[in-house]
Amino acid sequence: LTVTVTDPYNRLVTGLDRQHFEVFEDKVRQTIEFFSDDDVPVSLGIVFDVSGSMKGKLARARDSLRAFIETSHRDDDFFLVGFNQRANLLSEFSDGDTLANKLTLVDARGQTALYDASYLGIEKVKQGRHTKRALLLISDGQDNSSRYTYGELRKLLREAGVQIYCIGIVEMGGAAGGTLDMQGQAILEESAQATGGKAFFPRSAAELEDATTRIALELRHQYSIGYSPPNVSRDGQWHKIKVQVKPPRGLPTLKVQHKEGYYAVTRRAAQ
Repeated sequence: LTVTVTDPYNRLVTGLDRQHFEVFEDKVRQTIEFFSDDDVPVSLGIVFDVSGSMKGKLARARDSLRAFIETSHRDDDFFLVGFNQRANLLSEFSDGDTLANKLTLVDARGQTALYDASYLGIEKVKQGRHTKRALLLISDGQDNSSRYTYGELRKLLREAGVQIYCIGIVEMGGAAGGTLDMQGQAILEESAQATGGKAFFPRSAAELEDATTRIALELRHQYSIGYSPPNVSRDGQWHKIKVQVKPPRGLPTLKVQHKEGYYAVTRRAAQ
């Protein structure tokens, strides 16, 4: 499990030890067998919306991505998926600067295949050289061109073991307008929550840069927790996970963020 801990002010909490955590699977407490808070590199896919609905937002999104890369671990490897009416792999795994330069060549046009692009990103990130894997999805959340449905994508998200972080690029300076904006926001929020990630909806250029920097820092200050559930048959059933933190004396109640659970499938089927 990859676990993020924050305080009531949404600040990252580091320095906790194994004894501060409890893990439950299907409401049964588990024995923690592995624990680490090391700053480890990530294989990370950038899934970037270049559809027509992003016109006027693309430059801000590019700038925020550069801020993200500058804050990331120096050994992270990145790939880039760009999407409008179809999803395309724009850059194989490379360093952050190479990836950011690729984005200067794209324009915003066409329909939006968000679900197809997310599907492609999840499949591609499994090829990364690091065991820790995540996707950063930058979009306004609208989809009108995918072959996959959101239901199919949601099932894949729950199976994949990949953290999804989302940045919803909305109109700057005002409230979200229209049904599509609200629907898009709900989809991005649910996608992130199911995988232990987060969704951000910045309203200014400064908030946008802050959100990307925040995600990069969070990926570097997480806890890795491992356990072996007893007597679990590989029958494909869903198992719900709950992680709780017992804060040291003097700390307030802390919030824990992690994936919701997993399907008990054979190792071969999970790959």
